[in-house]
Parts: sequence; structure tokens; C-alpha cells
Amino acid sequence: MWQVWQWLYAYRGLFIVFGLVVALGVYVGCLFFGDNSLEVLMGLKRKQVTLYEKVQNLQYENAKLQKKLFELKELEPPKNRRF
Repeated sequence: MWQVWQWLYAYRGLFIVFGLVVALGVYVGCLFFGDNSLEVLMGLKRKQVTLYEKVQNLQYENAKLQKKLFELKELEPPKNRRF
């Protein structure tokens, strides 16, 4: 049993380095696949782009419909009116 402890003590630096590598691997894994990961960030960026495009399309449709409404109601500004 004493030889096992002596061997562990002799290679303690190796165990520390191995533990740090494992901890770093877990940390990097959480960065790539966790709740606050790069994958989630990229998905949110794609969603932002699609929502922006939808907003632009809806604004364009709204402008067309407002123009059509004004034409139907004949809401043209008076041309020869003085204030």
C-alpha cells in the first residue's frame, strides 16, 4: 500500500495536469453544447434575420394597403387650398 502512495506522490504533477485538461474539456464542451452555447447563439442570429425580413415584408405590405385605402377613400390633399 505504501508503494501505491509513493507512486501517486511521484506522479502528482501528471495527475494535476490530467485533471486540468479534463476540467478544460468539460468547460469547452459546455461552451459548445450547453444552454449558453455557440450553437444557441447562431440559432438566435438566424431567427433574428428571419424576423427582420418578416418585419420588412409586413412594412411593405402595410404601405401598399395604406395607399390602396387612401385611393379608395379618395383622401388626396387639396391642391388649390390656401391657409
